[in-house]
Amino acid sequence: MRTLISGFDELVIESGRTERQYWYDLWRYRELFHILAWRDLTVRYKQTVIGVAWALIRPLLIMIVFTVLFGKIAKLPSVGTAPYAIMVFAAMLPWQFFSAALTESSNSLISNANLISKIYFPRLIIPAASVITSFVDFLISFGILVAMMAWFNYWPDWRILSLPLFIALAFGAAIGAGLWLCALNVEYRDFRHLVPFIVQIGLYVSPVGFSSSLVPEQWRLLYSLNPMVGVIDGFRWAILRGDAPLYWPGLLVSIVLTFILCFSGTWYFRKMERTFADVI
Repeated sequence: MRTLISGFDELVIESGRTERQYWYDLWRYRELFHILAWRDLTVRYKQTVIGVAWALIRPLLIMIVFTVLFGKIAKLPSVGTAPYAIMVFAAMLPWQFFSAALTESSNSLISNANLISKIYFPRLIIPAASVITSFVDFLISFGILVAMMAWFNYWPDWRILSLPLFIALAFGAAIGAGLWLCALNVEYRDFRHLVPFIVQIGLYVSPVGFSSSLVPEQWRLLYSLNPMVGVIDGFRWAILRGDAPLYWPGLLVSIVLTFILCFSGTWYFRKMERTFADVI
């Protein structure tokens, strides 16, 4: 079936081409992706007193608390010559991005219920736009890390060039887990109460306030089943001049788990997508 509306693109619905057409539609609806991402970003800081400064304050406060608790009171060691505050903040960056993306994407379909029930577009755009919004906060927060490095006169070396690879790994973990949770949240609304619990527990079971090298060697591979462990270790390795050694078996586990999350999350989302408009 072919439909042509004057002034708009031609929409072709042809038997046997549904899946291939879907991925093509993701590109065709790229402007909607930009609009949703910008809307989410502006709504987040609308009518706030300090606006986007919240993207700086939240990770900064958590970094200060963790530095005092783990570095001053518990007296846990830093890695190499890296200041403890920079070590913590290098882990806070990917964790804040992951947790914010997970929270936003899990509620994204419910928040856009009216849009989903009225018009057609690839629903995958909605959680993806939420992750991009969280990534903007990540970029803003990165400015604090630069300021801290200037304060402590501690600058990265050539390893910083590998940072985009670990950012991509964090992005994959966020979108993979987000697709699972946003699809499940449409079917079972209990998940909106479960996500904050997952994020809170995840903060303490991930090596944010301490180095993962403190985990006994016989448990490190098992500990790496948390995909954010490899991401955080990678960030520290890239930012801290190699002072934080990279645990390669754990990184490989994180890469494999992230790939599984992305693949299975996309599969489940596409499976449930046809029912979203009816259930939501």
